Amino acid sequence: MTKLGSSYKQTEVDERWDAIVIGSGLGGLSTAALLSEAGKRVLVLERHYALGGFTHTFTRKGYEWDVGVHYVGEVHRERSVIAQLFDHVSGGELKWANMGEVYDRIYFGEREYAFRAGVDNFKADMREHFPDAADGRAIDQYVDLVFEAVKAGRSYYAERAMAGFKAWAAGPFMRRKYLEFTRKTTWEVLRGLTDNLELIGVLTGQYGDYGLPPRQSAFATHASVAKHYFFGGNYPVGGSAEFARTIAPRIESGGGALLTNAEVDEVVVEGGRAVGVRMADGRELRAPLIISNAGAVNTYGELLPQAVREEIGFRRELDRLPSSAAHLSLYLGFEHSAAELELPKANYWLYPEGGYDHDANLERFARDDSGDFPMVYISFPSAKDPDFERRYPGRATVEIITFAPWERFSKWADEPWRRRGEDYEAIKHGYSERLLEALYRMEPQTRGKVAFHELSTPLSTRHFTAYRHGEIYGLSHGPERFEARFLRAQTPVRGLYMTGQDVVSCGLAAAVFSGYLTASAILERNLVMDTMNRAG
Repeated sequence: MTKLGSSYKQTEVDERWDAIVIGSGLGGLSTAALLSEAGKRVLVLERHYALGGFTHTFTRKGYEWDVGVHYVGEVHRERSVIAQLFDHVSGGELKWANMGEVYDRIYFGEREYAFRAGVDNFKADMREHFPDAADGRAIDQYVDLVFEAVKAGRSYYAERAMAGFKAWAAGPFMRRKYLEFTRKTTWEVLRGLTDNLELIGVLTGQYGDYGLPPRQSAFATHASVAKHYFFGGNYPVGGSAEFARTIAPRIESGGGALLTNAEVDEVVVEGGRAVGVRMADGRELRAPLIISNAGAVNTYGELLPQAVREEIGFRRELDRLPSSAAHLSLYLGFEHSAAELELPKANYWLYPEGGYDHDANLERFARDDSGDFPMVYISFPSAKDPDFERRYPGRATVEIITFAPWERFSKWADEPWRRRGEDYEAIKHGYSERLLEALYRMEPQTRGKVAFHELSTPLSTRHFTAYRHGEIYGLSHGPERFEARFLRAQTPVRGLYMTGQDVVSCGLAAAVFSGYLTASAILERNLVMDTMNRAG
């Protein structure tokens, strides 16, 4: 695969730009591409050695894995908004492979609940598992509430691109309806519909997609994810590196550049305005627009000068928002193709026998991690991607993910990557063996055929993303998140904007939408509507 971008350490870099984007996640890349299209010369700075943030891929010994892209909803639907946004920002180059009728298989012990594409299929399947008339009514009401919550979110997020008097005057009205769904947990809403705890457990069986169990997550977040996948799942043809591969040229064609190994130490603020960035090597690069794709905690808590942080006064509010979940990810390589191994395209969500109470599962695991994992998610990227066999003939990959409390690994936080000692490696080995058994239970033909495996921990995530607790979804998606004043595109510092999942929500669709939101705020026009109008 051709390497994207250039290394900061090996590149002559101009000191002045129209805009500088900190971080090359999908939100940052989308913002940069849209600003480039508007005639701005944009510099993207990525601290990692690869572009893409959680959409980047990595290789080991002739295998390739994604790190954060497992499936995307709605992009295959005709006239889908999110499909048109992806199509526009990638110049029509990003292609998708549908995962088929069944995209998620949820198991509680041996009991399976298959999620089929289509709302009618979803309802029919749920009624088959839960035939009681009261459960049927609850299922219908649940689906209606999901769509109602998502619809209410449109004006809420549009307000996040506004600033000044417009935001002050219109904000309360634009936020009000959505806050009815953000201020209740998923558990509160579902318990208002049904007393059937098994039904609630199944309906929230994808909670790993946003990292919080029902009693902690805002229903609005759950609804966004559930609706996103109601119509099925898709995977980028060519793997998740295609996001950066298709978007980066649009930035470069406008005179921009993308640099890796480019760590920003601080946003330079003069006279209350962001005017540039100071790199880790002390060099300053200047631009009248600075866009942070580094997350709210890093932006407000680390990148701004201390005096500016104190003046803004968000520290206490920021500290009240917990981080999202941390995780383990086991990357497997096989010297057999996905077809030879008969690997499925659908994802597995594995829960303990009778473990319909997701909150209780997590609490138990936090106390004692020797028992069942609270959740195991298994993805088969080489089966989902029709181009994988061309790139890596005769090979296949699998990824296995579970939650892992940061506290289990924090004592090694100051140790260097890949040199954290025997105790750390022993813990990784134990987790790896247990996760492998989960795969063998579901796909026994893979036993004895694993040619390579590597486990990443919350420390790996922290090393590459600078997220303080190795979290995967930025700030937690509980009700308190949606009350925060600072999770919006325009910051209190003139010339400084944010993009990415902390501006909108977690997931690929939210990330690309955040790019449109932030670029709209900067350019003072609705780029989503512009894109829709161009698409006809």
